[in-house]
Amino acid sequence: MSCPEDIQVSEGQVSKGQVSKGQVSSGAGQARRYLPGDRLPEGEVAAMLRVDHAGEYGARRIYEGQLAVLGRSASGAVLRKMHAQELRHLQAFDKLLVERHVRPTLLAPVWHVAGFALGAATALLGERAAMACTVAVEEVIDAHYRGQVERLGESEPALKETFEEFRQDELEHRDTALAQGAAEAPGYPLLTGAIKGASRLAIWLSKRI
Repeated sequence: MSCPEDIQVSEGQVSKGQVSKGQVSSGAGQARRYLPGDRLPEGEVAAMLRVDHAGEYGARRIYEGQLAVLGRSASGAVLRKMHAQELRHLQAFDKLLVERHVRPTLLAPVWHVAGFALGAATALLGERAAMACTVAVEEVIDAHYRGQVERLGESEPALKETFEEFRQDELEHRDTALAQGAAEAPGYPLLTGAIKGASRLAIWLSKRI
């Protein structure tokens, strides 16, 4: 997930009173810089939770689509383990949305269908293609969570810890998929490139709708 660029202000500017501490602004379309200890706006945190909830829901549906095709294959046990972890992530975000009074994305019905379809379609291409799908999705999610962790800083320590824990789980999924031969899937660069593009679009839409 990309964030607006921070405004760079020297300590000298702040100390001289040229810019007030913690209130750096830049004009239309630019973000203020938040100092350690500052809390992010509730709207920004809500957008993070909304998109993460959507992402974990989509991941759950991808694995359900793959399991519908490959549940009895040699990859079945691996897929079930990753699916169980995504369910745990989703349950955590279900709880956070209620606690923070954040509405889920209005696109949930779309991701319900699209996630399952992507999982089933890649599984039909073979076990390695299914694993290539996991690599592509998890690499995008790794970058997404990493950006959120950096953006939160010290403003939301518990939330930051949750995001980082889940990011490590997603990296484990990526490494597992690579160990299962994902990179040997036919058309691996094209397949993963297309899935990454679709994943980034889903993130962008879920933050806003």
